Amino acid sequence: MKFLSKLATLWICLALFPFTMQAADTGHATAEVAAEHAIEALEGSEAAHGGEHAEGEHHGLPPAAVPVFNLGPLQITNSMVATIIVAALLIFLAQMATKNIKEVPTGAQNFFEWIVETLFGFLEGIMGRDLVKQTFWFFASIFIFILATNWFGLIPGVGTVGWETSDGHFEPWLRGGQADLNMTTAMALAFFFLWTVWAIKANGIGGFFNHIFGNKGGGSGFMKIFMILIFFAVGILEVVSIIFRPVALSFRLYGNVFAGENILESMLMIVPSLGWLIPIPFYFLELLVGFVQALVFMLLTAVFTLLICQHHDEDHGSAH
Repeated sequence: MKFLSKLATLWICLALFPFTMQAADTGHATAEVAAEHAIEALEGSEAAHGGEHAEGEHHGLPPAAVPVFNLGPLQITNSMVATIIVAALLIFLAQMATKNIKEVPTGAQNFFEWIVETLFGFLEGIMGRDLVKQTFWFFASIFIFILATNWFGLIPGVGTVGWETSDGHFEPWLRGGQADLNMTTAMALAFFFLWTVWAIKANGIGGFFNHIFGNKGGGSGFMKIFMILIFFAVGILEVVSIIFRPVALSFRLYGNVFAGENILESMLMIVPSLGWLIPIPFYFLELLVGFVQALVFMLLTAVFTLLICQHHDEDHGSAH
């Protein structure tokens, strides 16, 4: 259990974070375009209302993460700072919980073991014991990381405390990690790479392509040729589906978290005198959404992995 806890938290810091920085180079342009459109919409709305805004009024969370400082040629954004903080906290808590392992766990050790055992049992019921033993480190890590990052983004001040630029745009010091498309894209691409590795490991290179393009309908003579053509066409559609999976995973998570954080701020500003009361129900709703989104991301990646490896685990269902 100590091994699983350390592996999960260390993977978050050592594997996900480099992918985040790598994805920033490719995803930043997309976010910048979205930001420009959002700014133009805000400016148009401002002009329609006479351009009168109260001093210090927030315009919601910007679509693109904001650079806060540089490390040489690398720009560190506010979402990356939040990601580093979350990863450091997870590692620290896991180290504290597993510092003095007891045969009968208590306190933090008991809590961490409960989380790991619950996740393992849950995924084992879906994927089978053999497959989950190979992939559990990823799925458990991704669930814990997304959940912690989502809830960290709900801490008062994250996304709402910052500075105003010379042109009057608000830029927060910290930003929820999953409210940055670069971060969600990095996780989706990390999964896509591991999915390919697991698929080739389970099927072999020939079996991997046969799984996608192979004739699964049998037949003989003309019918066999016809079925080969049909399943080849189906395989092409499957390849397109596989390519778009990281896109769907990244935008689903980003869209839900980004929208939730903006809804909270909208509820805060809609009636300033009741700003302390109106967001409370939405705040607890976002706690639930943060958990659901972490669970959905983990489940989708687990199911995608099962679908490509399931013929090696056909008997796992009878074991349950």
